Amino acid sequence: YDWVSRENISRRAALAVLAAEDQKFFGHTGFDVESIRKVWKRNGKGRQVRGASTISQQVAKNLWLWPARTWFRKGLEAWFTLWVELLWPKERILEVYLNIAQFGPDVFGVEAAGRQYFRKPAASLNEPEAALLAAVLPNPKLFKVRNPSRYTTRRQGWIQRQAASRVALTIHAEADAGLGRVAAPHDHEVSARPRGHPRRPGGGRSQTWLKTSRPSPQRCRTAARPRTVRSRRPSASRCRGH
Repeated sequence: YDWVSRENISRRAALAVLAAEDQKFFGHTGFDVESIRKVWKRNGKGRQVRGASTISQQVAKNLWLWPARTWFRKGLEAWFTLWVELLWPKERILEVYLNIAQFGPDVFGVEAAGRQYFRKPAASLNEPEAALLAAVLPNPKLFKVRNPSRYTTRRQGWIQRQAASRVALTIHAEADAGLGRVAAPHDHEVSARPRGHPRRPGGGRSQTWLKTSRPSPQRCRTAARPRTVRSRRPSASRCRGH
């Protein structure tokens, strides 16, 4: 385990984790209500609680609680999640998650995982490596980074595709809701903050961790606009000279 700040974590690792664990992270306030409804119908009342945990909920559980699947523990998790969302901006929550998530036996945090499995720091992880780490997150004791199963490899490819397309667009479309600009690759559209959506702590400032270097929409429109070439009109003196 080795804590690192978000400036020292690859943007690819952040996107891969969002693709694998919580694609609506920047759009919800700690709970994915739609997923909770689906899990409730699938599990049935009175059974063990499975699935639908957002990154915020996992941070609350990993920091302060135990891994038992009971309604009592879930209730405590919800309470801590509310405070996490209230007191921390989204990028802080994601930063903490990447530093405490388990990627293998006795391997906690993306920095330790990068050095353990790829002999490189978290800042240097490429897309396939980041996707492979994210692919084992549902159960790092069952899924292995070294000698991954066919399922893990397929999941790795799915995460890469999601991180490069759907997740990137979702982040870009939803993060402006009080978080400032958290841009996504290959996307130039700017979304307005939804009416009535509360601003979050830390919102309104420029977010740089997930920010792309792509040009702004105004620059894109300017670049796409055809230039009008005007011929210079000869002066009267030059005309008289000829």
